[in-house]
Parts: sequence; C-alpha cells; structure tokens
Amino acid sequence: MNVSKGLKGVVAAQTALSLVDGESGILLYRGEHARELALTKSFEEVAYFIWHQTWPSLEELHKLKKRFKEARSLPGHVQTILDSLPLNTSIMSALRTAISSLGTEAYSWKPTLGQAIVLTAMTPTIISYWYRRKKGEEFVPPRENLDFVANYLYMLNGEVPKTAHVRALEAYMILTMEHGFNASTFSARVTASTESDMISAITAAVGTMKGPLHGGAPSGVIEMLEEIGSIKNADQWIDAKLSNNERIMGFGHRVYKTKDPRAESLRQIAQEVGAEDEWLALANQVEERVIEKLAEWKPGRKLYTNVEYYAAAVMRAIEMEKELFTPTFSASRMVGWTAHVIEQADDNTIYRPQAEYIGKVPAL
Repeated sequence: MNVSKGLKGVVAAQTALSLVDGESGILLYRGEHARELALTKSFEEVAYFIWHQTWPSLEELHKLKKRFKEARSLPGHVQTILDSLPLNTSIMSALRTAISSLGTEAYSWKPTLGQAIVLTAMTPTIISYWYRRKKGEEFVPPRENLDFVANYLYMLNGEVPKTAHVRALEAYMILTMEHGFNASTFSARVTASTESDMISAITAAVGTMKGPLHGGAPSGVIEMLEEIGSIKNADQWIDAKLSNNERIMGFGHRVYKTKDPRAESLRQIAQEVGAEDEWLALANQVEERVIEKLAEWKPGRKLYTNVEYYAAAVMRAIEMEKELFTPTFSASRMVGWTAHVIEQADDNTIYRPQAEYIGKVPAL
C-alpha cells in the first residue's frame, strides 16, 4: 500500500472547471486565463462562465444579475438564528451556521444551478449582517441598483463604494473564485459524493475554509508588514525569521513553484488603487527583499509571492478590516464550490480512500 499523507499528488477525480499548473504558473478557468479575466470581466460574467462553460449574452447576464438581486435577502429564520448567536462568534462561524440553517427539503439531492445562485447571492448578506451586528451597527439592506461586488461593499460600510475600490475587490474575487481541488473544495465534493445535499456540502467547505492553514493568510501578511514597519527594518526582520526556520507569510505555495499568476494581476490592481500609498510602497519593497533573501537562504526551493500577499495589499488599499478577509474569500469561492458540487453530482462516485493501520496487532 502506497501512503500519500494528505493525499498529496493523488489524482482523485477529473474536472473541467479549472487547471492549476503550479510548475508553469498558470491558472485557467474552463480554458481561459484567470489573470486576464480579473482585469477584463465582471464577477457576474465569470460566475456565469464557470457555471455554464459559455459566456453570457447581454440578456443572460441581465437575468443572472436579476436573480442575484432577488436572492440577496435573508429569510426570517436565518436572521433569527444569527441574532441568537453570541457576539464573540467569528464571522466564519456565523456564516457556517447560517448556511447550514438553509438546509430545508428544497435543497435535497441533486444539487442545482438555482441553489448555487441563491447561496452565492446570499453569502455577502450573511457576512455583512453579522459583521455589522458584532460592531453594534444597524444592518444595511441590499441595494437594488448595485451589482454583486459594489453591493457587498455597500452593505459592509453603508456607503456607495468608490469605483476604484469596486474594481480592486472584483479582481480579487474573480481570482479567488475557483482553484481546483483545494482543501475546502475537496471537502465539498466528498460530502456531495455521499448524495448529501448542496447545503451540507457547502457547510463542510466553509468549515474547512475557516482553518488558518487554508483561508487566513492575508491577515498574517498585514500583521507581518505592520511588524516590519519600514523598509530599513526589512533585512534584519527577514534574516531573523529565516534563521529560526519560520514561515514568511505571503510567500511560497503548495502548488505554484513559480510566480502565482493571481499575485501578478493583484499587484497591478493594488498599484492602481494605492497610487502613492506609503503602505503599498512598503509591500513592494518588502516583496523584493524577501524574494532575494529566500533565494539566498533556501536555494532551489522556488519560493515566490503568492496570492495572499497582494490580496492583503488590495484589502488594505480598499480599507477592508482583517476579520473580513477569509469571509470575503469564501464569498468569491462560493461560485467554485457550488460548481464542483454540481460537477460531482453529474458523474458521482463516493470518495472512500484507505488508511494504513499503524496500531497494535494481537498475536495470532
């Protein structure tokens, strides 16, 4: 029996949704470069493309936007459940609980595109509802004349967002919409493979995303840059981390062994939004020093900037608080999760790996 801890390197299924080529630094959504889509398409267009494998006509795009807007509002029982949660409940825990509470008979097997649309539309509302409640602020209802990303920012802050901020967040949410068989997507597909419902599969995905090894890295990047403070402190700080064999947040990736294509697009967006921002300048300078130091300390390791590094730069530039990073990641990944659940259901085989027993065996 060959053992691969964490199933690393094991091909467990086939997918037509995305290609993650870590050696070449390529991320494709149904054959299209994600980095280009982030710079040229809207959230709704890319969501439609991932779900349907075709680009929407103007009429189809209008219909999707309309369906998103119709599905934004929270059912009364979801609000009641959220209102009953302790205020020290994290946003991700509240999101997981709220999504689980949607699991009525309407979500029984098989999963549908309509279910995917409702979950994607409602997720930003759940996040903003709980975020504002934790702050002691009134809930800001969805606004009919705003598209997906602009409405999300509006519900969070109660103000119509700047166009540049919408563009930056939209690019980020497109780039994080789908990424192959990552941990949370795999959780969703494993759950769906038992012929459980869409809600159960997505609840499993959210619970997996909540783990700091999967969804929490951008927060760590901001904390790192705040700790460094100035470029004059960078070399000493980096050397100290590397000498203690500590991880430097925002660098290296389990898959990408060259530049993360998502980071390249986000760098461009961050520079457009940040302009002369001193904090962004620090991020650029620290990135250069870390890459050089990693090459010195860990030659041959192929450690480059990953998406979390410039995700942190974008989030800071649009003034989004750290506690919203992973929930926002989840709001975008909802498209990929639901697409995978539907794909799993269309050609289903239950996941049933084996484990190597290493415990005691009684004498024969």
